[in-house]
Amino acid sequence: MKVGIVGFSGVGKRTLFTLLTKVAGAASARTEQIGVLKVPDPKLLELTRLHASKKTTPATIEFVLIPSLVKGRCTDKLDLGNLRNVDVLVHVVRAFEEPSVAHPEGSVDAARDIEVMELELTLADLAVVEKRYERMVTDSKKGNKADPRELELLGKAKDALAEGKPLRSVFSVEDRDRLKGYALLTAKPMLAVVNVSEDQASDPELTEKLLLTDWADAPELRLTYVSAKIEAEIAELSPEDAKTFREDLGLSEGMVERIVRAAFELLQVITFYTAGDTESRAWLIPRDTRAAKAAGTIHSDMERGFIRAEVVTYDVLVDEGSWNVCRDKGVLRLEGKDYPITEADVVYFRFNV
Repeated sequence: MKVGIVGFSGVGKRTLFTLLTKVAGAASARTEQIGVLKVPDPKLLELTRLHASKKTTPATIEFVLIPSLVKGRCTDKLDLGNLRNVDVLVHVVRAFEEPSVAHPEGSVDAARDIEVMELELTLADLAVVEKRYERMVTDSKKGNKADPRELELLGKAKDALAEGKPLRSVFSVEDRDRLKGYALLTAKPMLAVVNVSEDQASDPELTEKLLLTDWADAPELRLTYVSAKIEAEIAELSPEDAKTFREDLGLSEGMVERIVRAAFELLQVITFYTAGDTESRAWLIPRDTRAAKAAGTIHSDMERGFIRAEVVTYDVLVDEGSWNVCRDKGVLRLEGKDYPITEADVVYFRFNV
């Protein structure tokens, strides 16, 4: 999974990037920066313990930090391969007051900033779509064949973008997939990470107070709230002290967990596991992926020579204590190639090439 982090200046996106990826030196504002998050996963650690695995391999998310964007000048900045290839966009939005850090608009207004960013992304997409649409129309007039469905979708996209509508709000998943080659930014799911002050961190009414209710209901857009300042302080503590600190603040989970969960929900991604004495590993796949296709995420030979999947849910495996006990008790299932892998399945694939 690849995630692009965008935002205007002074919102805390570089702090968030550093906390997520542990990449130091994220202060450069001129070039994009790439870091990798190893997804925290207590289930994977328990599987490692249960199987005495020699190696533990967590799922990973690659984050791309884009330099600060400037209102009215985003089109040039956003024409970046690293950003157009991401699966989901994270827009870091400022909601904290800090006199020493000036806001480019002169005031803090989270709802306004989300709207401005959506407009900038829309204009960036419109430039791409208009250019391609005009070229296809010109080629058609010269007698060159054009895909009529693609031309129709580009025309609809051009009209929607000209009206300021992000494509995720007007196009079906199938239509967006058909235009996937254009890597349009507003066709991607959006996670708005609202960076709040310390006293706002656990406020359950933030959505209403910050006037973000309309955005909370927008298609394929999610809101999550973090306090980067608090999270930076927590990062310096031991795990035990960090847990106590969060409990004192009324925070049920950490920033990383919140962002990962929201991104998984947006992309409809689930985690399944393979486990043994050699390695326990977490794998990310789209929801409802069939068993043979899931095997292919491990190795193409597994998909090509798929025979069956031996499956047990994580909770059952942990309760019973071992793979062999699950088999003896009949709770280990044998599934065919069309079985839809579900969240927290532990799987052993049988294959022959």
